[in-house]
Amino acid sequence: MGKKKNRINLLMPLVLMMAMMACGGDSMDIPDIPDPPDPPTVIVPSDLEINITIVNADAENPNGDGSGIIQCSATATEAVEYGFRFGTGSEEKSTSGNVNYQYTKKGTHEYTVYVYAYSSTGHSINTNQKITVYVLGQDFSTLIWSDEFNTDGSPEPDYWSYDIGDGSKNGQPGPGWGNQESQFYTNRPENVVVEDGLLKITAKKENYTNSDYPGKTFEYTSTRMKTQGKFAFTYGKVEVRAKLPSGGGTWPAIWMLGSSITSVGWPDCGEIDIMEHAGNRQGTVSSALHTRSSFGNTVNKGEQTLNDVSTAFHVYTLEWDSDLMIFSVDGVEHYRYAPANKNNETWPFDSDQFLILNVAMGGTFGGTIDPNFSSSSMEIDYVRVYQ
Repeated sequence: MGKKKNRINLLMPLVLMMAMMACGGDSMDIPDIPDPPDPPTVIVPSDLEINITIVNADAENPNGDGSGIIQCSATATEAVEYGFRFGTGSEEKSTSGNVNYQYTKKGTHEYTVYVYAYSSTGHSINTNQKITVYVLGQDFSTLIWSDEFNTDGSPEPDYWSYDIGDGSKNGQPGPGWGNQESQFYTNRPENVVVEDGLLKITAKKENYTNSDYPGKTFEYTSTRMKTQGKFAFTYGKVEVRAKLPSGGGTWPAIWMLGSSITSVGWPDCGEIDIMEHAGNRQGTVSSALHTRSSFGNTVNKGEQTLNDVSTAFHVYTLEWDSDLMIFSVDGVEHYRYAPANKNNETWPFDSDQFLILNVAMGGTFGGTIDPNFSSSSMEIDYVRVYQ
């Protein structure tokens, strides 16, 4: 029993020490808990206003001059950037709050323009304004004529005829078709054929003779085909999907002449060059108009740069109504013609025109022919006319 009492005596100080530590907890140092961070600053713009001007709108033309251009100006307190949405699926950003935009849908249409004002913290407010805009021209959506070139062999004779020769007979303007061209036009399969869903007009270097031109040898041949006497139209949209030939001196063209050429002559009939290209200016395609007021080396022309015209297909387009002509490639406009004073001198374009497809060689536009040229083709996937 004496040993048990000794063990109790030894444990008592340890129990008392533990009790004192538990009871004296309030007197121990406890680390400080940091205060929670301040919530992030929120900056919300305010007082947003938008002002929209339709270019050249006036009392007589309240929806604009037909260009479709609007000028937008927005202001807001605490805004660092603005976003404009024009009701067409497109959006433009601006730090100044000022943007210009051009509508392209023909006719008179109403749009709702939204503007968003953004703060430095990314918060935004928005407002909108309705506008009515007039774009000169018409929407042409009804297909009235086409050649899809789906039947191999010669082009469809109900659609196409040909100019044959060097331009020195049948009332033509002398050898070279009036442009000092070097080719003889034929309708041989060597120069024109439909195969694999494509029309192919091929310019060739060869020694060619023709019984209608005794004693003459022609160094180049090609084809010029036309719808004259078979199809002509007034106003509409022409689309031609084509890949162009290459080589110095090649001169492919997709163009139109007034059906009145047989009675009034050129340029009084009017000429519409939808697409012209010169192999000596490989990366440039152009469009032009020839009228009594500007013919030959016309000033009525426009162009754009395309670096792959001979390796890729592009859609060359004319839109033509009673007020305006618009020329574009793959939907990208490069020239429009709308003379303020329309008369027989400036606008012989209120009557039928027919289509022409050809590849010339040399001449005033094609230039010097590469001596190493052998042959090259313009390939056309389709020709379509809409009204």
